[in-house]
Amino acid sequence: MKVVTKIEEKENEGLMSLLGHQVEIRCNVYIYAGILVGVNDTCIKLDRCAIVYETGLFSDKNYKDAQLLGNGQYVQLGLIESFGPCFKQY
Repeated sequence: MKVVTKIEEKENEGLMSLLGHQVEIRCNVYIYAGILVGVNDTCIKLDRCAIVYETGLFSDKNYKDAQLLGNGQYVQLGLIESFGPCFKQY
């Protein structure tokens, strides 16, 4: 058996790499979309934030139902299941 053990540390990966970009944050209950403007040890901060009630088809350019919440919305890190860049409009 071969075992590969290589540890490489990269700075500004994960949420930090998405600062200033439009993101989609999938949490335990809700999906949020917005511009990621802050990250710390407990939460993230989104501007131009929307809560997504219905995504529609993944191939759609717009969310089927997304309601704007405004600027300065915070999401706890412990509630985030997945995240990534967002290419849909809301």
